[in-house]
Amino acid sequence: MNNFKYAITLLTVVLFICPVFAQPTANTILDKVDANMSAENMIVESTMTIHGRRASRTISSRTYSVGDKKSFTEYISPAREEGTKMLKLEDQLWIYSPSTDRIIQISGHMLRQSVMGSDLSYEDMMDDRKLTDLYDAMVIGSDTIDERECYILELLAKVDDVAYYKRLISVDKQRFVPLKEELFAKSGKLIKQTSLRDVKKVDGRWFPTVMVYKDMMKAGKGTEFRIDAIKFNQDIPEYIFSKAALKQ
Repeated sequence: MNNFKYAITLLTVVLFICPVFAQPTANTILDKVDANMSAENMIVESTMTIHGRRASRTISSRTYSVGDKKSFTEYISPAREEGTKMLKLEDQLWIYSPSTDRIIQISGHMLRQSVMGSDLSYEDMMDDRKLTDLYDAMVIGSDTIDERECYILELLAKVDDVAYYKRLISVDKQRFVPLKEELFAKSGKLIKQTSLRDVKKVDGRWFPTVMVYKDMMKAGKGTEFRIDAIKFNQDIPEYIFSKAALKQ
């Protein structure tokens, strides 16, 4: 009888403790990632170093963004890129070039083109929608990256208007930021890889400040995107998100 009581007590304790350590669902993990990576608005100062096959070059910029609907980027250096501006409103994108004094809308197949010769396409920069709105996700395993334990998530597209049919994302189990991502075509071909590092706490959230993108279809060692300064939930004037601001 005592053994029976002991077994019942042990089972009760196990049933009570197990939910605490239960693995979160893929959507729960992605919601926590969004809580870190997304914001009502943000201002980012960054440098993008493009490592080409023969040489590297660095471009500095400042970006203002509101949610996933509006963003405005102004390139600051080098001199040949200074004054170039980019405006995104919903699913539309315009670029202003000071050398031609013209505003050009980027659409259709042009969205797949490289941004200033980098490993990022305009399409990559445009789509800031929540992953849970675009993909069905499941946890398929674990990984260790830079001594950090990660969940491996497999994401399969549930809508047609996405650039990548499948994604494999390694998410830090404690800080809930992505540390690695692989992007695939529907054929199963690996198209791009991304590694994220130098994770820092900014305004109470964890955020990677260095991201390295590699287009597997291009030569070179990839593109390093480094965040020099970031501010969340700032007062951003509405006029910035207008075509008129592109020529100012």
